[in-house]
Amino acid sequence: MTLPQLPLALTQGDPAGIGPDIAITAWAKRRELGLPPFILIGDPDVIASRANLLGIAINVKVCEPEQALSVFPDALPMISIPVGFEVQAGQPHVGAALATIKAIETAVSLTVEKRAAAVVTNPIAKSILYEAGFGFPGHTEFLADLASKLTGQTVKPVMMIAGPKLRVVPVTIHIPVKDIPGALSEDLIIETCRIVAADLKDKFGIEAPRLAVAGLNPHAGEDGAIGTEDRDIIHPATIQLRKDGIDAFGPLPADTMFHDAARKRYDVAVCMYHDQALIPAKALGFDDSVNVTLGLPFIRTSPDHGTAFGIAGQGIANESSLVAALKMAADIAARQAAA
Repeated sequence: MTLPQLPLALTQGDPAGIGPDIAITAWAKRRELGLPPFILIGDPDVIASRANLLGIAINVKVCEPEQALSVFPDALPMISIPVGFEVQAGQPHVGAALATIKAIETAVSLTVEKRAAAVVTNPIAKSILYEAGFGFPGHTEFLADLASKLTGQTVKPVMMIAGPKLRVVPVTIHIPVKDIPGALSEDLIIETCRIVAADLKDKFGIEAPRLAVAGLNPHAGEDGAIGTEDRDIIHPATIQLRKDGIDAFGPLPADTMFHDAARKRYDVAVCMYHDQALIPAKALGFDDSVNVTLGLPFIRTSPDHGTAFGIAGQGIANESSLVAALKMAADIAARQAAA
């Protein structure tokens, strides 16, 4: 792994969740894991308390991003954003929401200002943020809004889950299953696939990305016999994409897309809805898959799991997905810097 010349900006996530646990554990194993340097944005008191709870000796140093590379080998560099009260592991509180949001804003600002190489976010609890008036469906939409405000560019974010065996992109994400057919359109599929193809080239170094596009209905609709969306929406979208020079093919029956031989024929599976994409992704790489936001003017990765309040502070949270997210962000940053 080639290391970037700037630290990664890692957010603490919800302070009552496992974000602090896995950040501490990852830093404690930094040498054996070959971790890229990061600066943690959060509450030093939360980190000190959680490290004590986990029985991990840790030295925290509040510093500027420019100091993080030299600090990282001996101490955990942090940007201090106090929560304002004593956080209990596993007990989320709406009072922590503003600090959680500010940490994300800080990470994005540092990255846009070229003071950090990439944004890596620990899990948030959307229900807690909603109580505090958070006006976005989740991390991804908030990051897109921040990017638009900071750069003046219109941003269309696309979620990709990337693991060692499979990359997937859902065209629709957090909507009820009953609403999926109405939300799908030829334009939405084309726009999503164009962003995916561009970022696989730019961020992952895949010169000619191959996009396998899943059908919506069983057996990809069987030419209208089991639903018309595949024939009338998805198929025309793939035709237009190929006219645009993008190697997209489908609609394919989703039940035959994810076995070993099928995965060798494409670089990413573009799926029509959340579970169609995330079930195979998590089945094939639950602990080491990474959530990557494509379409942003900066790099953003995240562990592919939630806050896991039920195990916070117990020393059993698995840091593998965070480690994978940190390494992927560093790889992308180094690749772009060398281009």
